[in-house]
Amino acid sequence: MAQWDRLTDLPDVYTQQLHELYDRDALPMDVRHYLSVWIEKQEWQRAARDHDLAMALFQVLLENLDIQHSRFVQEESFLMQHNIRRYKQNFQRYLDDPCALANTILWFLGKEKEILQSADLVEQVEFLHVAQEAMETSSQQDLERKMAGLRNEVQCMEHTMFCLEEQQDEFDFKYQTYKMEAVVDEAVEKEQIHVFQLLINRLNECRKSTLSDLNKLLDRTDDLIDILVKKELVEWQRRQQKACIGAPDNVLLDQLEKWFTCVAVCLFQVREFLGKLEELVEKVTYDNDPVKDQKPTMQKRADTLLKDLLKSSFVVETQPSMPQGKGPLVLRTNVQFSVKTRLLIKFPEMNHSMKVNVSMDRYRRFNVLGTKSKALNMAESQNGGMVADFRHLISLSVTEELHIIYFDTVFEMKGVSVELQASSIPVVIISNSSQQQSAWASVLWFNLLSVDTTDVVFFTNSPAATWPQFGEMLSWQFLSATKRGLSEDQLEMMAHRLFGKQQKYDTCKVAWSKFSKENTPDTFWVWFDGILVLVKTYLEDLWRDGLIMGFVSKGKEKSLLKKKQRGTFLLRFSESVIGGITFSWVEMTITGEPEVKKVRPFTKVDLCQIPFHEIIRDYQILEAENIPESPLLYLYPSTPKDEAFGKYYSKKSGSKGNKCFACTFFLPLQYFWKANLSKTHFIAVLVNAM
Repeated sequence: MAQWDRLTDLPDVYTQQLHELYDRDALPMDVRHYLSVWIEKQEWQRAARDHDLAMALFQVLLENLDIQHSRFVQEESFLMQHNIRRYKQNFQRYLDDPCALANTILWFLGKEKEILQSADLVEQVEFLHVAQEAMETSSQQDLERKMAGLRNEVQCMEHTMFCLEEQQDEFDFKYQTYKMEAVVDEAVEKEQIHVFQLLINRLNECRKSTLSDLNKLLDRTDDLIDILVKKELVEWQRRQQKACIGAPDNVLLDQLEKWFTCVAVCLFQVREFLGKLEELVEKVTYDNDPVKDQKPTMQKRADTLLKDLLKSSFVVETQPSMPQGKGPLVLRTNVQFSVKTRLLIKFPEMNHSMKVNVSMDRYRRFNVLGTKSKALNMAESQNGGMVADFRHLISLSVTEELHIIYFDTVFEMKGVSVELQASSIPVVIISNSSQQQSAWASVLWFNLLSVDTTDVVFFTNSPAATWPQFGEMLSWQFLSATKRGLSEDQLEMMAHRLFGKQQKYDTCKVAWSKFSKENTPDTFWVWFDGILVLVKTYLEDLWRDGLIMGFVSKGKEKSLLKKKQRGTFLLRFSESVIGGITFSWVEMTITGEPEVKKVRPFTKVDLCQIPFHEIIRDYQILEAENIPESPLLYLYPSTPKDEAFGKYYSKKSGSKGNKCFACTFFLPLQYFWKANLSKTHFIAVLVNAM
């Protein structure tokens, strides 16, 4: 489908953007509409640099407008005749500079593509979200139906137990009455014995049926526990691992708590049913009583299921983290950290009755100082869950090792006593803030690749990460820090950095050593993390608004810019300076050839003094006759600089008359160093600025 046709078929929110785009006279929407097929077939990019081609296209454009005018004359459309005539007159201003017209049309076409890309991205995200949500909803709905079925069976079993007890009471009453009465007539006695045998047979069948229903109930419970423990809980734990390293995964426990509690309540009721059967047997029993034969096995099975459920229900809801840390699972000695445990089986009567004790690896020299025991209670949870929130201190450290924090408690209720233990995802303990970066690399690598959260010797033989896994993890770092992840193009640049030029990177793998050990101290992670810190600290708004291309190689940078008009620039992260950002722009040589120029990277030393957008706005170089001029005109691909960055300019700093002397002095000093200007040029710029 033609680009214009696609644009006019978009939802209202995008057609509004289209109206705003053409709310200017440079290229009227009427002209774009009626000449859409012809406009989209022309080589405007080449025409922007080729005067002869631009002039030829300019003449054809006027001829097409004449054709449209004739058409509206025939259709007697007076208003459109007038408009087309006016448009043609306005285009005459490009007679002396047809390349400017080509640039203008090229700019509009680029803006249209941005609208289409935005719409496509939203559509893709919504499709994936809807598909994923549909799968999750379907799975949850299926589990909810099974839970409802379990609750219904328990209610039916309550009625069955009531009927069984009534039936036994009837038999017991008649039998006790019979024993108190002296029956002389042998025939009558035989008849009564026959009646009692019928009642016993009926009671026996009822007991068998009840036991069969209880077994079915335990089968259903067993299936649900299997789903909860081996599927739902495992998936939640994996989501929690990924969330710890920045993934936008849902780690709320409310739904799991409802399901765990539902099954636990049902199992306690099954135990009550079995207890009721025991009472009934004590009152009435007989040879081959099925309750005597089957009840012990069923009791053991019910207790085992309940204990298994209880042991799995004690989890670490919020993994250990320091208040000022980069992320969870990196702890510093003698610095307070927080961790939260939760019991997914919620019984109000258990509030404050369970004490949780905390400890470190039993075979290492670590101590947890402060309060080592805390009661599970509902006050510390917004939704009323059974929670214990710890804040403690660690005393010793061994860097680059994994350690586990354990939590122990005992569940005791209605004759059930079970020791429970939860453990944290392995943490890395450091003794100095300088170790934070490498420690976080270890946390990233472990939680990206290990599904066994007890594997403290993971790094003795660490597996490699596939590029899709690795690239997604890198994107999470930016997403969690700035709310904007990495694009495919940005990830491809990093894949190229790691693996060289490849047709596809899907089968490539990154080893732990390549990520965080090779080329020490300037490892891949050190380089990447330096950029992440710079963006989070000084460039977050610019990054979130998509103004920083960022991860683009020098070769790709040149190929992109050389196709653009003079003054087009882009912002990219330095490949050699840790935590550096630079900009490159297009200049024209004397022969009219495009040339890409750049400045040395800016780091936090620069950006802590002047915001990057102010540097971009005020950056100037000396042109002919020592006149300072900004070489930065259009942010790639073709957005005017002030349109892209204008909203960041402060009123005070945006007015030349209000500039402070310190800023005026500082900027030329930076340009002198960054752009490698000669001393004479530096003085000239400085004098001009003052």
